[in-house]
Amino acid sequence: MAKAASKNAKVKDAKAAAESKVWTKVIKAVRSPKTGAYTFKEAIVHKDKVQEYMAK
Repeated sequence: MAKAASKNAKVKDAKAAAESKVWTKVIKAVRSPKTGAYTFKEAIVHKDKVQEYMAK
């Protein structure tokens, strides 16, 4: 029984790994209008939407 459970876990992990390749972590530097200091905004974005996120 344990072998069947581990086999199913490997299949789920492979699907999750394949799906995770379409997501990208984006770090954007944003300048504060008051102080002029930079802060960093992080987001997990679909790889097709990266340019759209950076344009905001």
